[in-house]
Amino acid sequence: MRTFRHALVELAGWLALFSLLGIAPAVRVMPVAAQEQVTVSGEVVDLSCYLAKGSKGIRHKACAQMCAKKGLPIGVLDDSGTTYLLLEDHDNPGPYATAKDLAGERVEVTGKKFSKGGVQSIEVSAAKGL
Repeated sequence: MRTFRHALVELAGWLALFSLLGIAPAVRVMPVAAQEQVTVSGEVVDLSCYLAKGSKGIRHKACAQMCAKKGLPIGVLDDSGTTYLLLEDHDNPGPYATAKDLAGERVEVTGKKFSKGGVQSIEVSAAKGL
């Protein structure tokens, strides 16, 4: 009689074989290619407060900076009302750190734009205050 453990071991073996042979496309994660290089001007907002409460602007600057320093997600709210999630480039984290320091302020952010699952994002390659 086969036990549950034996069945799991057998399943793991088959999955390993399929992955080595490249015949398990349903479990592969395909990378998303950048769509374009963009430059966006707007306010750096902490997304936790902005999305939940609509908090932004000079009155919210201290909170935005505190949230950014805690590692909460940040984004840029441009003048047309579009919000972009800001992503750190792991090979070049300095520009993202600059954007975090500018939370609650107007900035110009440059980087690769990505869009997936309805979320627009920018991998930050440059950030400066306006």
